[in-house]
Amino acid sequence: MELLGSEAKSASEVLSNLSSEKKNSALTRIAKILEKDKEAILKANHLDLSKAKSNDVDEALIDRLELTRLRINSMIGGLLTVADLPDPIGSLTELKPTPSGIKISQMRVPLGVVGIIYESRPNVTADAAALCLKSGNACILRGGSEAFKTNTAIANSLKKGLLEEGLPEASIQLVETTDREAVKVLLSMNKWVDIIIPRGGKGLVKLISDEAKVPVIKHLDGICHVYLDEECDVEKAISIAVNAKTYRYGICGAMETLLVNKVIAGKILPVIAKAFEEKEIELRGCERTLEFLNISKAVEEDWVTEYLAPILSIKIVDDLNSAIDHINKFGSAHTTA
Repeated sequence: MELLGSEAKSASEVLSNLSSEKKNSALTRIAKILEKDKEAILKANHLDLSKAKSNDVDEALIDRLELTRLRINSMIGGLLTVADLPDPIGSLTELKPTPSGIKISQMRVPLGVVGIIYESRPNVTADAAALCLKSGNACILRGGSEAFKTNTAIANSLKKGLLEEGLPEASIQLVETTDREAVKVLLSMNKWVDIIIPRGGKGLVKLISDEAKVPVIKHLDGICHVYLDEECDVEKAISIAVNAKTYRYGICGAMETLLVNKVIAGKILPVIAKAFEEKEIELRGCERTLEFLNISKAVEEDWVTEYLAPILSIKIVDDLNSAIDHINKFGSAHTTA
């Protein structure tokens, strides 16, 4: 692990001085290699999925773990999107003159080495690496053991792209062990690692927050809300709400609570309930919601639960301010629409 850290630190010094053109060229090349290696990645993912299913892993985790050709295409598209983004490095903000005549400003610079610890979702391997490369940072990636073969296959493709572009192979490194002790070591490597970013459940985030000797950027639950206002376009609102829950309900950005303005509740709830029923989503509602829908009654715990499952809580609110009050009280500051 110490070798990973020292090599990453050396690589970060190279990356911090790369031109925008070179970084974008590397991202584009990596995208092409991922396309070429798609079948090998799918084969590795199939092995991970088979093992997870034999271990009776829950459905939400299986969904996060699974890669399809469509999901790999999305991963490739993400790399190209990052390549098209403006380079954040070197930009100046808040230029302020001082009485002495010196002008002071803030400049965006790379952090150095970013450690990213995540669970289940192998697409994070490519996403995280792309963002780090674009921002001139080296990264050390530690994915979940359930996705080990998939992450390794993706990381191999990433390294091919780096080498073909003449960049240090250590710019993107995967911790090549499933031993949990490796996580503890990574969290203690403040000599080499500048920041740790966890992506996963509250157990993982708490572990990292409690044990890290390196600064941590974190979020916890994904208790996400959608509010339907009285002046909304009903057809569009229903489409947005259904997509927010059913696109992938096993991810932290999925909607867990739907808030509906009381003025439109009688009109929109029966329609939206039918749409969710077709998607096999279990609905739970507040007292006022039960006046319109024959569903289970929501309890206090529902408002603070990240289901990561085909379950949705519905609450009727008086107005926008009431919706905001509910979100401030029960939300996790993750995603709200």
